[in-house]
Amino acid sequence: MTYDPATFEPLRYHSATAAFKDGTDSPRDYLERCLATITEREPVVRAWVVLNEEGAREQADASTERWRRGEPLSPVDGMPIGIKDLLETRDMPTQMGCAAFAGNFPKRDNAAVWALRQAGAVILGKTVTTELGGPEPSPTTNPFDPRRTPGGSSSGSGAAVGARMVPAAIATQTGGSLMRPASFNGVWGLKPSQGAINRGERQTASMTTHGVHAGSAQDMWLVAVAIASRAGGDPGRPALHGPATPPPARVPGTIALIETEAWGRLEPSSLRAFEQVVAQVEAAGVTVLRRSDDAVVERFEQALVGATEIGSGILAWEHAWAFRDLAADRPDDFSDRVKRFFFDTAARLGAEGYEEALRARADLTAAYALLGARADAVLLPTSSGPAPIWSGDVPGEPPVRWPTGDPGFNFPSSLLGAPAVNVPLMAVDGLPFGLQVMGQPGTDARTVAIARWMGEDLKPVSM
Repeated sequence: MTYDPATFEPLRYHSATAAFKDGTDSPRDYLERCLATITEREPVVRAWVVLNEEGAREQADASTERWRRGEPLSPVDGMPIGIKDLLETRDMPTQMGCAAFAGNFPKRDNAAVWALRQAGAVILGKTVTTELGGPEPSPTTNPFDPRRTPGGSSSGSGAAVGARMVPAAIATQTGGSLMRPASFNGVWGLKPSQGAINRGERQTASMTTHGVHAGSAQDMWLVAVAIASRAGGDPGRPALHGPATPPPARVPGTIALIETEAWGRLEPSSLRAFEQVVAQVEAAGVTVLRRSDDAVVERFEQALVGATEIGSGILAWEHAWAFRDLAADRPDDFSDRVKRFFFDTAARLGAEGYEEALRARADLTAAYALLGARADAVLLPTSSGPAPIWSGDVPGEPPVRWPTGDPGFNFPSSLLGAPAVNVPLMAVDGLPFGLQVMGQPGTDARTVAIARWMGEDLKPVSM
């Protein structure tokens, strides 16, 4: 299936609700169309761990009655949504892509899931995650080419939305787990400011953020607001700021173009596509700051050197304790790649190395704050190119470090706790390739508004 951002029609929900009001459509009928698509495409895409079809139909019927009475609980009332299988759900198991957690049934909802139920959303099922949210690939395939990865760790969420199975799904990110799948699957993705959406039981890591994959910017924002307005932000952190309705498109005055340490790994055709987008931004009268002509941009890029290693170290150190004892008791239930990533990385880093990584993160954050006074947002690719082919490690050769894609363009927003939006504006060789708009912490609404302008007013680029 060839992807063209100019003609691809994603699944949307916000534009369907008018028909719910006049009775020409209903949340139940909308759900049945989603289930039909899942039946057709799931055997190849494999985006779902479990589906709660009976429960979803009951929820959709209740929503249909509310819309018929003119009393929907929220704009997402009746929206079929997938939940990444790292988040707890009271009516479905939470197995986290790991054999050690097979059959794990916590019997409670994560804060985001609870909030979505309160808003009337239809919790359709659990989407596939990579093992414990780490680098070991999942069985999910890319909906545009099954030979290719959908990205990770939010593999199933990105693929389910990209395959038009659902209009939205919940994803998470600690390194690049939300943004990279958004790029590879041609969907909108919102990684909010750190702490802006309550993570519920998942509070143990300093960079983890819960966000949204969606077929449209409007649905993406409505889902995020539905959660934040009901469950708030993380304890002690302000919730997502912004209007209840999607922020209108906004033309920025100044954009900073950031190359990051991954720039040298950007595929040539992907670089050309990105440059064409930047040319359109400049043609619209937006000032684009580059390190070649702005000292503040150059300072920030210098601070970014080593960001992937800094972020990987923090991530591994903060997660290793949670699984080390279980892995010691049940070593065969953990992949070698996950054990290397979490346990070996944490052991090499040590407590002193972790503190050094935190200092480097603080320096990076200070440099980024200075940049915020110069630019409305930052522009960069979301990935180093379209989704790579993944057929497994080659026997006799070192294991591939990042089989679900290079996270070099994703770690900056995670380290900074900054909001980031993937705009599905580009295609390379018939595959999605995303544009990333990154803002200052707390500027989620403005960042989404700028991303909407780029997605709605700029011409899609295909190479």
